[in-house]
Amino acid sequence: METVSSWNKKPYHSLDFMLRERFGEKVYKVTLNGGMSCPNRDGTIGYGGCIFCSAGGSGDFAGDRNLSITAQIDAQIGILREKRPIHSFIAYFQAYTNTYAPVPYLRKIFTEAISHPGIVGLSVGTRPDCLGPEVVSLLAELNRRKPVWVELGLQTIHEDTALYIRRGYPLSCFEAAVSALREQDIECVVHTILGLPGEDTGRILETMAYLNRQDIQGIKLQLLHVLRGTDLASDYLNRGFHVFSREEYISLVIDCLEHLRPSLVIHRLTGDGPSSLLLAPLWAQRKREVLNLLHHEMKVRGAFQGRLWSGS
Repeated sequence: METVSSWNKKPYHSLDFMLRERFGEKVYKVTLNGGMSCPNRDGTIGYGGCIFCSAGGSGDFAGDRNLSITAQIDAQIGILREKRPIHSFIAYFQAYTNTYAPVPYLRKIFTEAISHPGIVGLSVGTRPDCLGPEVVSLLAELNRRKPVWVELGLQTIHEDTALYIRRGYPLSCFEAAVSALREQDIECVVHTILGLPGEDTGRILETMAYLNRQDIQGIKLQLLHVLRGTDLASDYLNRGFHVFSREEYISLVIDCLEHLRPSLVIHRLTGDGPSSLLLAPLWAQRKREVLNLLHHEMKVRGAFQGRLWSGS
């Protein structure tokens, strides 16, 4: 018989373990498109979005924006249940900036999502500069109905890299957003990108060390994907920059995990890149193979010995 302690078969606090512990069963995400844009695309801050962002606004696998939220959820649940018996799902608003809209509209789509009988929690991907007091208040209200966490796209703590990728806000804005969310007991998950031009292992580990000191509950370690049609792809083709080999990336991820506090939930270790858009690194298309090699290398290196998560 499975127990809570037997669910975590990885030497870090995995998202799967956290969800099983919290909801008592395996939980899957359904990725939704709320039909929003981004202030870094419509001219409020800039045009074109962040340098690495595809036309899909990092939501290339999200639902069809022409469908209602309920229809998007039902369609994805139907596909997932064809493969395995699943009862519980997280509604993940993924595409573009998912708090960049009037509060009444956000209330409508978020409430529709968490009211679905199969949805047990809400995850909202957004920018730190799109979390005004009324938005945070709404998220806090929803959090009292079902668990809510907010995913913040930080990518790096280094201001020169942030300027290069056109992030559009200073580190102080991120800190203010985390503070506002945590005051309302809303969990924070931070997106980081590993492999941005000019960022070696030392600079990446500085970002990890900084995040260790922040009141965040989860982190995503995302391999840099060079996607066709982005300004990053133009830069890659015109001047070239180093992209990680599979071996380099696996070693770096283990270094990052060893530097992160054991209680931090690891929501992602590599990421998906649409095969039709991925320019480099092409090995990233074999995600399952990469994860298997990563976990094998952890055993070989004896990573995290004595650091299996135990709730402390």
